[in-house]
Amino acid sequence: MPVKAPTIPVGTGLSPYDPVFIGIDEFGEPVYVTIIYRNILAAGEPGGGKSGLLNTILGHFALSAGTRLVLFDGKLVELGPYADIADEFVGPDLDHAIITLRRLQKVMDNRYAWLLAHNRRKVEPGDPMTVIAAVFDEIALYSATLGTEAQQKEFISLLRDLVARGRAAAMPVIAATQRPSVDIIPKSLRDLFGYRAAFRCTSSGSSNIILGDGWSEAGFSATDITPTQQGVAYLIAEGGVPRRIKVAYLADADIHALVDHAAWTRRATDDTTQPITRPILHAV
Repeated sequence: MPVKAPTIPVGTGLSPYDPVFIGIDEFGEPVYVTIIYRNILAAGEPGGGKSGLLNTILGHFALSAGTRLVLFDGKLVELGPYADIADEFVGPDLDHAIITLRRLQKVMDNRYAWLLAHNRRKVEPGDPMTVIAAVFDEIALYSATLGTEAQQKEFISLLRDLVARGRAAAMPVIAATQRPSVDIIPKSLRDLFGYRAAFRCTSSGSSNIILGDGWSEAGFSATDITPTQQGVAYLIAEGGVPRRIKVAYLADADIHALVDHAAWTRRATDDTTQPITRPILHAV
């Protein structure tokens, strides 16, 4: 009886340390951002294109080797297609969100203990640790809508810690909100994001909350983006000047195909007949 040759899942050529393609600028040039050590925050009115940016970045991480996903989505449907390949998927449950952030905080503590023991300052490619990408589709739901005031404050405190310390621990944050206001995004939190994208806003104040004080007055205001310009945003990096961009778009069919492929590449290579299972959020 002939021996059946073993099947090997198709691998991925992407890395979480690679620059992520997110769209084009106003001159048609491609725009790349390196998320791993910087984080990114997107904000603007509903329908502006934030989900397009989230899906483009999340798609890159989903297809990257050595990457785990922790997803927070109060609406369930935006990040829901990725739930089966995520370590943890948090819906409209503030208690679950807080518990998950505490677990991520513990992972950070363990990783910094490892870095200290090895005389290192940050996790780098080749280290025996995966990249853990935390994606938040709507910060406001957890920080201002669900639960008690005490719970909301704890959520913001834990999120701020993750954004501040997660970068060197290979735990980037990708976050979005429809309500760019100081009660949702305090300056102390906003300034920790290396990249910030302002989609269409109804006021120059809201635009400044995302990009930083004074940029609207300098001629960079998301109020200039018309309702028909979906996916257009001003992107600013640390120490830079806002850049007008058009984010890439993935249709629902594209997202499901991408997730199917990501699930296949995440199968165990020693036995491709085993069903896909969701991994555990380990301590390192």
